Amino acid sequence: MAEAMIAGLLRQELVTAEQIVGSHPRAARREELYTKYATHIFENNREAVLAAHGSEDSDQAAHTGSLVILAIKPQRLNKVLHELKGSIHPDQVVVSIVAGARAETIAGKLLHPAVVRAMPNTPAQIGQGMTAWTATAEVSDAQEREVGALFAALGKAMRVENERQIDMATALSATGPTYVFLVMEALIDAGVHLGFSRHVAQDLVQQMMLGSVLFAMESHKHPAELRNMVTSPGGTSADAIYQMEKGSLRTVLSKAVWAAYQRAEALGGEKG
Repeated sequence: MAEAMIAGLLRQELVTAEQIVGSHPRAARREELYTKYATHIFENNREAVLAAHGSEDSDQAAHTGSLVILAIKPQRLNKVLHELKGSIHPDQVVVSIVAGARAETIAGKLLHPAVVRAMPNTPAQIGQGMTAWTATAEVSDAQEREVGALFAALGKAMRVENERQIDMATALSATGPTYVFLVMEALIDAGVHLGFSRHVAQDLVQQMMLGSVLFAMESHKHPAELRNMVTSPGGTSADAIYQMEKGSLRTVLSKAVWAAYQRAEALGGEKG
């Protein structure tokens, strides 16, 4: 996800490569990122943050302008916060995309109150992401605009009211591609079962899903209205919908989102 941010910032020309500093523990990965983006990648997180002030994949703290971005695995958070404690400049904003990590926890362990908590999703890697974010009171209006521009470079960004809604977005939009990919896989398998080759079934399903989403966005109609438009009495859609309702598809999806939300909240408790 951090690499998606680097690519998005450079693609939108919001910063130059020289303005981005990152860190990664593996030399091969550092060399790969430098070759691809011409950004300076340190081995040590603290060195990266200190070098970045005044000038962004696993164990890493990335910086653009006045933003220090924590794009790390949740289980590495405490280690990284310990490394960075005392190194964040007062005019910098810490942006965390660590699932479940509370802003209060990050601020307390870094001794730095200006924290943004955000949750992007994987389509951000192609500039089609959805990112929900919120900020502590210490983040200024100007800094919020900078954060908004960062996430807009990855797709669409939405500022939400509180951290509970970040956990909600984690379960819905951030985990959401998982649900879509599973449905996509199931439909492709169904096509193969019907007799299509796998690559033909995949092409049919992917374009159908893409077109359906674009049509829904342009029509501005409720999904139920769109569904009714293609459901004729006694037709194929009616029979298909009957089986999906019989199989409790809505309930299963709702339970999946709720389970993801509970896990996001639990991660916050584990970090705190």
